[in-house]
Amino acid sequence: MPRYYFDLRDEKGRALDEEGLELANTRAVQAEAARSLADMARDAVLSAPLTGNRQTMAIDVRDSDGPVMQVTFSFAIESYTTRSHARDH
Repeated sequence: MPRYYFDLRDEKGRALDEEGLELANTRAVQAEAARSLADMARDAVLSAPLTGNRQTMAIDVRDSDGPVMQVTFSFAIESYTTRSHARDH
């Protein structure tokens, strides 16, 4: 079974996967990349400032022959002015 490496990339830099995972096919590789990216995205959104620039992160997948696929996620948080609402009595 081929071994795939999932390198993480965001504005802070790149983290190379030195271990990799043995996966049966491209569909399994895509599913693993999506799970990893979803975890990265959740953590990034939770720790992001209330308003900020667009953030982009990616998983670059490679095997022993080179690049296989890239899965990318980007987001931006925009805060709107809080409106005061009159309370009903």
